Amino acid sequence: MVAPTAPLKAVPARYAAAAPQPFKVVPAESKITWIGRKVTGEHNGNIGLASGTILFDKGALRGGTFLLDMTSITCNDLQGGSNKKLVDHLKSDDFFSVEKNPTAVFAITNLTPKQNAKSGAANYTITGDLTIKGITNQISFPAMVNVKKGVATAKATLKFDRTKWDIKYRSGNFFENIGDKAIMDDVELNIDLVAKPEAVAKK
Repeated sequence: MVAPTAPLKAVPARYAAAAPQPFKVVPAESKITWIGRKVTGEHNGNIGLASGTILFDKGALRGGTFLLDMTSITCNDLQGGSNKKLVDHLKSDDFFSVEKNPTAVFAITNLTPKQNAKSGAANYTITGDLTIKGITNQISFPAMVNVKKGVATAKATLKFDRTKWDIKYRSGNFFENIGDKAIMDDVELNIDLVAKPEAVAKK
């Protein structure tokens, strides 16, 4: 006769693996600036952050997902009709097809801490999936991420090749003989995020 199996005992809380703590990005305190360059100059503006979550475990970055509101894209260096014309063009199918794709998503897939990172310098290399216009590609970039007094901050500058997301308007790699009307393929994003523990962010 087989002896009855003893009931499993709960693992003491002190030995259980703690789930990463979610910090919610505070859109009103965060900022994403874009820069697009062309042969004859450049333009810049902002993109609003709809939402975002950053995961930490004892102060160490463990992951994150961010939703960009592409309908909020602005231009900061033009005025009046020129400003509206550029913003409307950026929202069109020549660029971000905002009516069909109102959001873009970035999800962290891998993290590499930078050993002996100096104060004020990037302390992680972040790799993740960037989805724009329903197209997903992987990008990597250095970032400075810290938690201090219960508030998380993340700063990074990254560039992505827009043509990989089917944004080929006036790309010198796809159109010949456009001369000084060419627009560079790389789009630069300057990211400055503030995030707070989920319970605090809801207040």
